[in-house]
Amino acid sequence: MAVSGTEKNGVNTEDEHLNNSLSNPGLISPDKEDMTRLLTVPFSGRIRGGMKPGKKIIVMGIVDPDPESFCISLTCGRGSEAGPPPDVALELCACFADRQFLRRACVSGVWGEEEAAIAYFPFIQDQPFRIEVHCEHQRFRVFVDGHQLFDFYHRVASLLTIDTVTIRGSLQITKLG
Repeated sequence: MAVSGTEKNGVNTEDEHLNNSLSNPGLISPDKEDMTRLLTVPFSGRIRGGMKPGKKIIVMGIVDPDPESFCISLTCGRGSEAGPPPDVALELCACFADRQFLRRACVSGVWGEEEAAIAYFPFIQDQPFRIEVHCEHQRFRVFVDGHQLFDFYHRVASLLTIDTVTIRGSLQITKLG
């Protein structure tokens, strides 16, 4: 995936991969002019065709100057306020107060135990980052700025049902693919 491209308001608008892998059905016309709207936090977008081994999600962004936390979730559907929450195949949460990068899953409405141990906390306030979530047959492999941080073994039964990515918290998204 190319890092360079045309910039509009500090956001790379040249990456066509966004339209090929993620879309936001709430947008009427997700063309290049609407990319800035696509990357607004909180963000929710579809993963076309669901997850499968060999597929990866890339989130590039900048941590806010005075961050509390941010979370990236891969879910099975969007859920609704009226119904039960969707299964969450992987939720990654960067917590700045205690310098933890937590991960967990929610299956059938029950949250599993948080995994927290990592060698170092890779995020710095007001600095850019790149998170890659690689889907493999038995696990997600998570990289930050090119360094493998951890593996997270699948909890959901079918990878293809993982069809939504949501991002919220103390960050700006600069590129998503």
